[in-house]
Amino acid sequence: MTEKKDIREWVFTYRSYTPLPFLALMLVLGRPTITSIVAGFVIVLLGECLRFWGVSIVGSETRTTGAVGGTFLITTGPYAYVRNPLYVGNLLLYAGIGVMSMAMFPWLLLVALVWFYVQYWLIVTREEEYLAQQFGEPFAEYCRHVRRFLPRRTPYRSGSPSEKTFNLAEGLASERRTLQAITIVCVLVVVLYLVRG
Repeated sequence: MTEKKDIREWVFTYRSYTPLPFLALMLVLGRPTITSIVAGFVIVLLGECLRFWGVSIVGSETRTTGAVGGTFLITTGPYAYVRNPLYVGNLLLYAGIGVMSMAMFPWLLLVALVWFYVQYWLIVTREEEYLAQQFGEPFAEYCRHVRRFLPRRTPYRSGSPSEKTFNLAEGLASERRTLQAITIVCVLVVVLYLVRG
């Protein structure tokens, strides 16, 4: 008997490649201005700061492309405010790049944000099934107090101490590819401005 395929597993595995068509369109159709570059870069910076804070706690487990999993239930740092800070950070990154490029603004940006929200919702529902099986009631309690994508105003306090803490070296090692990609895209937008400006 064959095992039923779950589209969420496929989306999780290939999540690193789905931004490429949107990024290509933003560069090809971009009409950046000084104002859009500065405003968009501030949004990109906010998104990357949120991501970096999260990966500096979770570490390299965020880079898996195989099966959904997780060794620890992380409820500290940005996870004390929102259950999926890396995906929220990604949404901010894409929004910032959309603002920087001004490609078909705001329509391409809105389509991209809806696409990524649906993608992340699919991934998160699968991840949460795993976490519920792995961690049981502590995860259920966490979910009752911390929302998926909308941050709390005050940090959630778990009854048990965190098994992972902020580690700058681990964060830099895990986030190296993302930092490289952000740098390349931002430089390309600036070059686009210089060429078309």
